[in-house]
Amino acid sequence: MTGVSGAGHRRHTRRVTARELTPAEAAALLRPVDALGLPLGPGQPPAFLTALGERDDWTDLRISGALLTVLTPLFERPGVHYLSGFFGPLERYLRDAGAGISFTAADFRRMGPLMARARPRVLCTAAAPPDADGWCSLSLHAGGTTGELVRAGRDPDRLLVVEVSEHYPRTRGLGEHGHRVHLDDVDVLVRSDARPFAVPDQLAGDVERAIAAHAARFVADGATLQTGIGAVPSAIAAHLATGPGGSYGVHTELFTDGLMQLHLAGKVTNDRKGAYDGVSVTTFALGSPELYAWLHDNPDVAFLPVGVVNAPHVIEQNALMTTINGALAVDVHGQVVADTISGAQYSGIGGAEDFTSGPGYRDDQRALLCLPSTVTVGGEVRSRILPWFEAGTVITTPRHQVDVVITEHGAAELEAKTVRQRGEALAAIAAPQFRAELLEAADRASHGRSPLPPA
Repeated sequence: MTGVSGAGHRRHTRRVTARELTPAEAAALLRPVDALGLPLGPGQPPAFLTALGERDDWTDLRISGALLTVLTPLFERPGVHYLSGFFGPLERYLRDAGAGISFTAADFRRMGPLMARARPRVLCTAAAPPDADGWCSLSLHAGGTTGELVRAGRDPDRLLVVEVSEHYPRTRGLGEHGHRVHLDDVDVLVRSDARPFAVPDQLAGDVERAIAAHAARFVADGATLQTGIGAVPSAIAAHLATGPGGSYGVHTELFTDGLMQLHLAGKVTNDRKGAYDGVSVTTFALGSPELYAWLHDNPDVAFLPVGVVNAPHVIEQNALMTTINGALAVDVHGQVVADTISGAQYSGIGGAEDFTSGPGYRDDQRALLCLPSTVTVGGEVRSRILPWFEAGTVITTPRHQVDVVITEHGAAELEAKTVRQRGEALAAIAAPQFRAELLEAADRASHGRSPLPPA
C-alpha cells in the first residue's frame, strides 16, 4: 500500500548485530537493583519475563508497564515492585495477593512521555523475527514505548532486549512511523516459540444486541470508527457488518476481532477519513489467534504510536468520527466511572478521555458510551445509572465531555442539555424500577444543589 513504509534509511551503526542469548542468559543481565520498562499487553515478551521470574535475588527491581499479559513469579518476588498504568485481570490478581503493585493514574497517550522521563535502564519488547534486512516488526503493539526502545538500544549505558517468535505477526507502520526496530539497535535478541496472548471474542446476549441496535443509529455511512473491547463493541461491530451501511474508516486505539469482521464483510474502505486515508489505524491489537493471522503482512492496517493515534487533534481530523466505548456507571449529571468499582482499581483510563473529548469539536462527530442498565451484585439487581456517586468515588470522565450514553433501553443525548434534561434523559434509559428515584434526584440537582436528598 502506498505510504506504508519503515522508519527511514539506515542512519547509524552501533554494532554488527545483536547478541543472541537464551531467555535465562538475557535475564541474568539485569542487576538486583534495576529498572525495567515493559510495553503494554501484547508487546510484553513472554519467555524473557518468565526467565526473570526464575530469579529470586532481587533487591529493588522497579518495573513499569500496563495491562499485564504474562504472569510469572517475578511479580510476586520480594524486592520487585510493579507500577502499572492499566489494570487487567493479572494486575487485580497481584493486588489481591499482596504483591508489590501500584497504579499510576495516566491515560495511554501520556505513557510514552512518562516512560521517557523515567528512563529505565532496561527496555524489552516482543517482536516478529528479523527480515532479510535485519528489521524486526513490533508486531501487535506500537503504544507508548516505540521511541524509548530505540533510545535505550542506542545508549551504551542502557539495554534493549527483543524477544522474537515466529508466532508473532509481522505488521506495518506508516510513513515516518516505521513500527520496527533494527538489529543494529538491539543489544540482546532472544528467540522463543511463545505465542501472543489471545483473548476470545466475547459472545453477545440480548442486552448487548439491544445496545448495539441503539448505537448503530448514530453510525452514518462513511463514519470513521473507534471501538473498545468486550461483548458490547463486538455486538456493535457484528450489527454493522450485517447492516446496510458501509464505506467506514477505522481510527482506533485497539484493533479487535470485531473490526476484522467489518473488514471481511467489505464494510471498511478508509476512503473518507481525513486522517491517514486508505488504511485502518491502530496502536495495538488484542484478540483471537485468527485476528493475529489476519494481521500478518496485512497492508490494510497500520500500527502507529499512541501519541499519534490518540491525539485529540488527530482524532478530530476524521470525518464523521464515531467513538464507541464502555462505562461502569453514570450519575444524573452525566459523570462517568469507567475504571474503578467501589473505590477499587478495576482497569485504567487508557484512551477513554481522548476518544470522548476528541470528537467533541465538530458537529459531524459523536462519542458513544455504552453500558447495560443494571448489574447483579450478591444476587441484588443494581442500577448502573445512579442518582449520585458515593463519597470517595473516582470519576473517569467529567460530565461536560459526555455526548451520548446508551443502554439496552435507548440512548440519552446529553451534550448541551441542562441538568434536569440530562437527568430525565438518563432516567429514561435506566431499568424501569429505578427511574422514579433518578427523576427525583434530577429535580433536586436542577436547582443547582446536590442530587442527594436533604438530611
